[in-house]
Amino acid sequence: MSVTVRVPAKVNVQLSVGAARADGFHDLANVFLAVGLYDDITVTPSPQGLRVTCEGPDAAQVPLDTSNLAARAAIELARRYDRTPDVHIHIAKDIPVAGGMAGGSADGAGALLGCDALWGTGATREELLEMCAELGSDVPFSFVGGAALGVGRGELLTPLEVGGVFHWVFAVAERGLSTPAVFREFDRLAEGRDIPEPAASPELLAALAKGDPEALAATVTNDLQPAALSLFPELADTLAAGRAAGALAALVSGSGPTTAFLTRDPDAAQRVAGALRASGTCRTVRMAQGPAEGATIS
Repeated sequence: MSVTVRVPAKVNVQLSVGAARADGFHDLANVFLAVGLYDDITVTPSPQGLRVTCEGPDAAQVPLDTSNLAARAAIELARRYDRTPDVHIHIAKDIPVAGGMAGGSADGAGALLGCDALWGTGATREELLEMCAELGSDVPFSFVGGAALGVGRGELLTPLEVGGVFHWVFAVAERGLSTPAVFREFDRLAEGRDIPEPAASPELLAALAKGDPEALAATVTNDLQPAALSLFPELADTLAAGRAAGALAALVSGSGPTTAFLTRDPDAAQRVAGALRASGTCRTVRMAQGPAEGATIS
């Protein structure tokens, strides 16, 4: 008996960040778009107790202990339903690790849905989303996929209409960036400045609803990008290479360091990908379309 769940990566087409709160988090207006790069999470009963294994690119960077969000998801679901989390969680990883594309959050959402199906807990979708929010700010979106506006610390979601398919190229950097470190750098750079309340851009939401890549490109923003570039200045060369190759928009994905390039169509995506590979400014290049489905039992 086993259950396999496919979960997507995400790109933030808008990431508006407010000032640090008393609890250390930041209020966000976070417009998520799920894209077709996936991790596959397989859960199987384990007489040896909870185990996590991983294969795929950068698998060696994935923690296999209870700090892994997939393990934490199994533990939390088991606690709520008075079970022991005796499960083997295997992660077939294709989402960049520590890349600002919510790979760890995807694994948590996938393990939660997989263990729920394996154990037959009968949890409602609302209960699963509540557990997702407890696990991490991006986990609820990894669960639902598509496109959504996340507020609070990003976990309070409103689904968004998307009127077409958007074609993206992602440049994976030579090393990762820590999300907490990027937020600390954001706070350092913002010291002494008035930071407005985060809000979704009406023009960006309209561009998503129309499925218009040119209009979306004119409105994408990421308030964490200056902090990511401060910690990883070489990303500026990757962004410049993608723009020079004809990308409609170039931005750091989330907290980085993966950089995201919006293109007009599949042919343009191929051209931008080829130029980025030839530029020597990144480790590898991936192409994907969005929106993509959320966590799905396969």
